[in-house]
Formats: sequence, C-alpha cells, structure tokens
Amino acid sequence: MITYNPKDWFTFIFRVHKSDTVRQLFPMLVAISLYAALVAYMELEYWDISEDNRIKNVSVMHSLLGFVISLLLVFRTNTAYDRWWEGRKLWGNLVNTSRNLAIKINAMLPEDEDSRSFFRRTIPLYASVLSVHLRSEVTRLALDEREHPELKALDHGKHVPNQVASLMTQRVAQLYAAGMLKDAQLIVLTADLQAFTDIAGACERIKNTPIPYSYSVFLKKFIFFYVMTIPFTFVFTLGYWVIPVVAFVFYVLASVELIAEEIEDPFGGDTNDLPTEKLAENIGRHVRELL
Repeated sequence: MITYNPKDWFTFIFRVHKSDTVRQLFPMLVAISLYAALVAYMELEYWDISEDNRIKNVSVMHSLLGFVISLLLVFRTNTAYDRWWEGRKLWGNLVNTSRNLAIKINAMLPEDEDSRSFFRRTIPLYASVLSVHLRSEVTRLALDEREHPELKALDHGKHVPNQVASLMTQRVAQLYAAGMLKDAQLIVLTADLQAFTDIAGACERIKNTPIPYSYSVFLKKFIFFYVMTIPFTFVFTLGYWVIPVVAFVFYVLASVELIAEEIEDPFGGDTNDLPTEKLAENIGRHVRELL
C-alpha cells in the first residue's frame, strides 16, 4: 500500500509509479490512436459525409451514452471501494480483538508463563496465516516447535487460520478444565476467539465473491464500443485532433475500470491493496508488549 501526503497533490501530476494505469494501457492506447488516425484519414480525405444529418443524430446519441457510461463507472468504483474499505475495517477489528485477547490473558493468567508464552505466539500467528491465506499462497512459517510442540500439528494443505484458532480454543478449554479460568472468564475469552473466525469468514466472503461476471464483461464491452465510435462522430468537428482525444477518453474510462478491479480484492499483493503483512507485524509487536 502506498503512503502519501494527500495535501501534496501537485506533485502527483508528474509522479509515475509502477501501478500507474498508463503503463498497463500503453499498448491499447497506441492501438486506439492508430485506429482513430485511420478513421480520421478516411473520413477527411475520402468520405464526404460531414453534412449528413445522420452523423448529427449519432453525435447526440453518443453524448447520451456518455452520460450512461459515467453512471455505470461511478457505481463500479463505489462498489469496489466499499469492498476495500470493508476489508480495512475487518483487519482493524482483528487488531483490536488481538489486543483485547492479549490484555485479558495477561490479567487472567499472570502466573502461568507457559500459557502466556503460547498466546504470545499464537495470537499474532493467526494474523500472519490469515494474511497469507487470503493471498491463496502456501503458508510457510518458522515455528518454534521446541517451545510449542502442538504447532507441529498444523497442516498447510488445510485451512490454516482455522487450525490456529482451534489451537487457542483448545488451550483455553484446557485452562478451564484445570480450574485456572472461571466460568465468566471462559465466556469472555470464547467471545474473542469466535471473533477471529468471524473476521476470517468475512474476509473470505470479500475475496471469493467478485463483481458478477456479466456486469464486468458488459462494462468492458460498453467502454470498447463507445470509444470505437468516437472518431465517426467527432472527426469533422475536431479534425485530426480527434486522435489524442479518443486516446485520452479511453485512458480515463479504462483507468477507472482498472482501478476498480485492483481494489475490489483488497487482500492481494497490488500496490493499492491493504498492508495485511504490516498489520500482522503490528499485532505481533503489540501482543509481545502486553504479554
């Protein structure tokens, strides 16, 4: 995730970064420009249809379609940003839940260093494996098996966050069975442990439920055909200036769609995705301070 000063907006105009849509769209921009140049050349040099009333009617229709496509892109962007922001709120809840659990363990088990050490590692471990799990990668973590032999039971081919949550739940159940936790304390800790799996499930819902395929395909086709018809309606007004105009219009419309595609899955490794690894590191630091 890129950190920046939102007030320093003037420098953004001249700043180019690796996620800039110009780089991704450059081949298409060249192709669109060549297409617009060909259409402009044929219409201005060979076809004499500038006085045709049908062209004027097409121009009016094109303006109306521009309004429609702007509404579709606004809806698309807002939907994608809602998914990104919901993901950020979920990870904020994970940070708070981890801190609360560490604070309660510290207060309830001040003398049990073995259990404190266990939760000191497993609470931040949950955030780490959830971050990797949401990126659909193989989890590889260096675990201190000598200190916590139960961590050997983790099967990286299965749902790792669930396994870590299960380890913490089992330890709480063992402490309750040993009489080290009271009934009220068990209820409080169980609520925090349940919050871990609730957060994971909500994050998986965002990741595994993309924008409906039909809507995404329709919007891309709409943008493509809209841009392809611009030279036919504005070449007699703009002349050869229609070439950069068409390229710029395509750049704006396609960039909005690309940005929406990037942020609708906020748990990936793109530049504008959530810094889940950094958040997991912060959870680890805070838990170690508390325990």
